[in-house]
Amino acid sequence: MARTRSAAKKKPARKSAARSKVKSARRAPAKSARASARGAAARKARPQKPQRVAISHHREEDFAAGLRSYAKYRDLGIADATHGMVRAHVIRFVEPCDPAVVSIRHYHDTEFQMVYVLKGWVKTELEGKGEVLMREGSSWTQPPKIRHVINDYSNDCELLEVILPAEFDTTEV
Repeated sequence: MARTRSAAKKKPARKSAARSKVKSARRAPAKSARASARGAAARKARPQKPQRVAISHHREEDFAAGLRSYAKYRDLGIADATHGMVRAHVIRFVEPCDPAVVSIRHYHDTEFQMVYVLKGWVKTELEGKGEVLMREGSSWTQPPKIRHVINDYSNDCELLEVILPAEFDTTEV
């Protein structure tokens, strides 16, 4: 036999107006159905080509000139394998650090950037964090358009950098 409560015994839940306002203030604003649909449509509208396997073995002759005159870059083939979605390369500093050349504040128009120190050390200054000494085994991310500068590095410094998208703009400030 199912139990039922009589309407007379049931007390309506009451919340004070103050509690209701506090609770509603904690909620994140809801996205409109139209905005959610636009985001879903945009994701579906971009058909992605299938990614390929990228294998890269260390070869000294693969280090080439790149964005900075004081560094050589070894592309790891990720940009081609992902059709421009991601770039990964090893950066090797090849000249002693000259602040007049190296220490130029700038930012990259990227969606994601991660750096890992493979060898040596680098002193970088990140907007909102100040100067940070990164040693072999250290890593950091640089949010989109964060202003940063390299202040110094060891003579044997090598970094692994992963960036989305593969092609991006760099702006000196």
